[in-house]
Amino acid sequence: VQLQASGGGLVQPGGSLTLSCAASGSIFSISDVGWFRQAPGKQRELVAIMTSVGNTNYEDSVLGRFTMSGGNDKKTVYLQMNSLKPEDTAGYYCYARVAPSKFGGFYDYWGQGTLVTVSS
Repeated sequence: VQLQASGGGLVQPGGSLTLSCAASGSIFSISDVGWFRQAPGKQRELVAIMTSVGNTNYEDSVLGRFTMSGGNDKKTVYLQMNSLKPEDTAGYYCYARVAPSKFGGFYDYWGQGTLVTVSS
């Protein structure tokens, strides 16, 4: 299973970016899929996650500014980021909990990260 994240870049404060995450490989089912971020010197934190029960939850600081979306199979998901702030600067990592086959369990997978820099 591979997760390919893309869409990062340099944007001015108040601007927008859309991140994409595409899952490929041996995938029977995806339960949870989401985005985490890690700023220099800080711990990785959850940004947004689509859960197995159909909810999408957001970290408080991005609520109302970021929107996560994707297809029913969750193989491709997006993170629309609006009203970006300098404190949103971080590496953004795609995460998915995947069952590679019908007869196995679920495992955690991570993408390689895409850098978002918010600066004037």
